[in-house]
Amino acid sequence: MTEITVEQLKARMDAGEKIYLLDVREPSEYAEFNIGAHLIPLGNIQANAIDEIEELRDKEVIIHCRSGKRSQTACLILEQYGFTNTVNVIGGVLAWQEKYA
Repeated sequence: MTEITVEQLKARMDAGEKIYLLDVREPSEYAEFNIGAHLIPLGNIQANAIDEIEELRDKEVIIHCRSGKRSQTACLILEQYGFTNTVNVIGGVLAWQEKYA
């Protein structure tokens, strides 16, 4: 697992870089505010319900949550499942909102 700041993530998004961004919060949190990531709650990842991202095992997967804790857990779990390039967003949506909302 590596880490990325919200500033680095936004710069990559603004540059039009093709990235796979994963939100591991709950659907209600996602509905309240999101930055366009794919939603797979942490509980689904813990239950190995990750069919939709299986093809990304060898690609970069940038993961965020509310504060950075659940996304860090998701990174570690996905690494156990064989994902080789997980990236945790430091500070999560809280940091994003503080900087850009």
